[in-house]
Amino acid sequence: MTPRQNPPKKKWLLRTPSADAAARLFCFPYSGVGASLYSRWPDRVGPAEICRIQLPGRENRVREEHFGTYEGLADELVEALLPYLDRPFGFFGHCGGALAAFATAHRLAELGLPVPDQFFVSSQVAPHEGPYGRYLSMDETELRKEMERLTRLMGAEPVPDLIDLGLGVMTADLAANRAYRTPEPVVLPTRIRLLGWRDDREVDPELMTGWAACAPAGQCERKVLPGDHHAFLRAPGPLVDELTEGMAAAVAAAASH
Repeated sequence: MTPRQNPPKKKWLLRTPSADAAARLFCFPYSGVGASLYSRWPDRVGPAEICRIQLPGRENRVREEHFGTYEGLADELVEALLPYLDRPFGFFGHCGGALAAFATAHRLAELGLPVPDQFFVSSQVAPHEGPYGRYLSMDETELRKEMERLTRLMGAEPVPDLIDLGLGVMTADLAANRAYRTPEPVVLPTRIRLLGWRDDREVDPELMTGWAACAPAGQCERKVLPGDHHAFLRAPGPLVDELTEGMAAAVAAAASH
């Protein structure tokens, strides 16, 4: 009889978090791309190690099925992240990645598990006010052109076969985005930091104010940073400063307790 083999372990993080970091910042990719989105980010911001989340169906997980819905993703991701939530941690999500991060934080709260000490939202409307964004109404030709443009923004030249593959991921990700909307504000027991971008033509910073209803009173703050919708890819100084400040505050709060 052939021995029964265990299914391969899913690689939710590009690398195993180190044991010596005072805090961790888990970064969610946005629609259509994988964890390499954060390749130009530093490995740490202040006391926090950057932990790049890899979603199924892309890059080193290209052979795996798409996660389907943000709720389905959250169910799996909670289990994968739980061993690493043993110290102050934060979530960062840009655009569609912010919704995946919110769904995951919501699931952690529902299960009575640790929730992010800091929740960083970049360029996304509140989940009870969406779905929102021009990508959601694009046809295949328009999405293909956008994928080619995003590839160049990330420092590479588009390869047709890879664009075809990415287009499938993008289409499935956008379907998850369209399907996700909370009927009313869901309040998370965490501090929310809203990061808008001054020249953002996709999500005007003024559209992000609804997130205040998702945080306890006085626990939501908003900053508008210089740059456009994709400025975050370069980890500009003002963004790193915001992340550093937030994660340092999380570590200080934990120490005081």
